[in-house]
Amino acid sequence: MNQRSRIISLDVHRLTFEDCLENIVNLSKLHSPSYVCFANAHMVIEAHENAKFRTQVNDATLVVADGSPVAKACKWLYGTTQERIAGMNFMPAILQKANEHHLAVFLYGSSEETLSKLSILIADKYPGVKLAGAISPPFRPLSNDEHDSFVYQINEAKPNLVLVALGCPKQEKWMADNFKKINATLLGLGGAFAVMAGVQKRAPVWMQKYSLEWLFRLIQEPKRLWKRYLITNTLFIWLLIKQKLRRGL
Repeated sequence: MNQRSRIISLDVHRLTFEDCLENIVNLSKLHSPSYVCFANAHMVIEAHENAKFRTQVNDATLVVADGSPVAKACKWLYGTTQERIAGMNFMPAILQKANEHHLAVFLYGSSEETLSKLSILIADKYPGVKLAGAISPPFRPLSNDEHDSFVYQINEAKPNLVLVALGCPKQEKWMADNFKKINATLLGLGGAFAVMAGVQKRAPVWMQKYSLEWLFRLIQEPKRLWKRYLITNTLFIWLLIKQKLRRGL
């Protein structure tokens, strides 16, 4: 679990999907304060441009290769096959494990509509899961009282797992700032909430296979995402090439 691959700015753990599941289940059973970041190209670039955020992600208990480009970069740079551990796939898998081990799960983030649909789905499909609670925090910055109240509510519910969907980089910052106050394992799953709840569609498998999920999201929300993907993807490729050259072709 300690072996890591530096991808531009982030140190990605070298482990399989199943090993990741096992480690998180074990941590959650101990109510061990911990957090997991699912790294894609966007997160890598955010970390490259912000030293504090880079530290917040790299200090996570686990940093896993969420995006296909990140997983492939591990292979290209180091010659080691890295299984992709996508949050979209990991969320149903960890809920299944929670179902088998009768773990308590808390949902933090996303919209009231998404949380409502997700809660119904979990109760129906994963009856062994104890849904400890759900909070949809306001989109605006929280007051200190609101922040403390939400952390208190989560701890009072005594969850094993807290699934977090605030979007990158907000959710990673929130987990890094608060994990020591919460006796659970925090997972930054972002858009997996809306996809699993059926509020948003996920890219077809062939697009996932060819690292084109970003294009599918861009088609869905062009006005909001075109600039981010144009800049982020171009910079990710350029920095990856520079890292490869430094390591020697």
